[in-house]
Amino acid sequence: MGHRIPEETIEAIRRGVDIVDVIGEYVQLKRQGRNYFGLCPFHGEKTPSFSVSPEKQIFHCFGCGAGGNAFTFLMDIEGIPFVEAAKRLAAKAGVDLSVYELDVRGRDDGQTDEAKAMTEAHALLKRFYHHLLVHTKEGQAALDYLQARGWTKETIDRFEIGYAPDAPDAAAKLLESHSFSLPVMEKAGLLTKKEDGRYVDRFRNRIMFPIHDHRGETVGFSGRLLGEGHPKYVNSPETPVFRKGAILYHFHAARVPIRKRQEALLVEGFADVISAAQAGIDYAIATMGTSLTEEQARILRRHADTITICYDGDSAGIEAAWRAAEQLSALGCRVKVASLPNGLDPDEYIRVYGGERFAGEVAAARPLVAFKMAYLRRGKNLQHEGERLRYIDEALREIGKLSSPVEQDYYLRQLAEEFSLSLSALHEQLSRSQRERTKPREAPDGETARPMLAKKLLPAFQNAERLLLAHMMRSRDVALVVQERIGGRFNIEEHRALAAYIYAFYEEGHEADPGALISRIPGELQPLASELSLLLIADDVSEQELEDYIRHVLNRPKWLMLKVKEQEKTEAERRKDFLTAARIAKEMIEMKKMLSSS
Repeated sequence: MGHRIPEETIEAIRRGVDIVDVIGEYVQLKRQGRNYFGLCPFHGEKTPSFSVSPEKQIFHCFGCGAGGNAFTFLMDIEGIPFVEAAKRLAAKAGVDLSVYELDVRGRDDGQTDEAKAMTEAHALLKRFYHHLLVHTKEGQAALDYLQARGWTKETIDRFEIGYAPDAPDAAAKLLESHSFSLPVMEKAGLLTKKEDGRYVDRFRNRIMFPIHDHRGETVGFSGRLLGEGHPKYVNSPETPVFRKGAILYHFHAARVPIRKRQEALLVEGFADVISAAQAGIDYAIATMGTSLTEEQARILRRHADTITICYDGDSAGIEAAWRAAEQLSALGCRVKVASLPNGLDPDEYIRVYGGERFAGEVAAARPLVAFKMAYLRRGKNLQHEGERLRYIDEALREIGKLSSPVEQDYYLRQLAEEFSLSLSALHEQLSRSQRERTKPREAPDGETARPMLAKKLLPAFQNAERLLLAHMMRSRDVALVVQERIGGRFNIEEHRALAAYIYAFYEEGHEADPGALISRIPGELQPLASELSLLLIADDVSEQELEDYIRHVLNRPKWLMLKVKEQEKTEAERRKDFLTAARIAKEMIEMKKMLSSS
């Protein structure tokens, strides 16, 4: 079965759709000059930095760096593979793809045959387990249990919950009858191999919760034992298609609600997500039974401005909420924390008090600093002077992290009122603490290290390379000159790679077309290419200007060599080898003359 779409067909699709219409279905765009602008859907922002060029048929966010064409946008925003994006755009463009017999799930050849077999096997078992739960006597006890805890038939269907029978090899026989390789199924975490060589089911007599990746493919299971016994839960192991640290439970379905609200509700367990969804909160997601990973935090940051954390109300849950809040806050998320009473988790709370009251708890979630101040009080006797002063110092440290002076003043007034302190004294203590934290540190060699600037101007050579690439994307003639004079000698690796693709694009006979070029380069280079193609530069570049850019690029290695010579001269002087130092100084003078004349 074919999976590849011919290049000319992809080009026909690209020319047959308007990227403004495609992105306009997700983002409210307003025209400003030649381009359209809106709030970036890939990260939270209040000032529009997301630009769409109808002329070049590309988009770029100057805030988070996302960029590309209509294909890239659909793949990123929907979490779908290229073939699926092509199918959707082809329908808009009126291009018929049926002749290519594409995989019905829209997958491309990026997955190995083994990985495809794993995802297909998971999908088969998901349907098998769900059928057993809702349509057979064998699954009736499990269905009764789920409904007794308050989950409706609609919710069970929505989350495709199933039941693995109490048989040693029900799944193994089913998989074998569908010609799946049992050794590969063992590697997929669905079977285990006995000492006698037989393959048996990993999951037996368990309520099965399918786990989907962010594209919606089933890649794992979590199985809860029906009845008493241990272990209560058995989960899929790490496999080629399932990495716990890279997946958020239910994210494939919650992605659109999260983006629309610019808010996600982060909980700990699968049951918490399911109960929250049944209560009408469709933007809830959970980690895979582990602490929030950096990769998961970054995924959330790309899709939402605000993250509300609602972990279990016990001590372990509060500690985990603190760690997750620190991670998300460091990435720039606005974090709130909903604390549930009596140590309850969200699923338990909804069963006891109902979904409406839980929604109220989420809506009343505390800002991060308020949560932290409550956290810092835990275990302290504030009637004791020493512990009271320690709490005030710790609270000031957290207040000092706030960027808003209004928020700082709000919490300082709370502290002042609670402990009968002078507001001016708290302000002074806060200022002193902040000065201590920002005091320049001693460098390893004893010299005082210079504070880093918040934003650095680009070096001349780097700016020259960017402008050259921008002009090359717009002009075949400029690209030919640069190819002859510079070739692959760009100093920045990303720039070298992009230049190579530009050279190849023109060598294939194409005319200048940034949008078409971007569709032919790897995804990791597309944000850079999109950004450069949207730089405001003159349509024509003078010979002198072009010569200046080339000179900066070619002279960069020479300047670096000059720095090396400077270090060698200093080292020779330290050794009192003045003859060598003088020789190096003479070489440096000659190098500087050459650089100034070039």
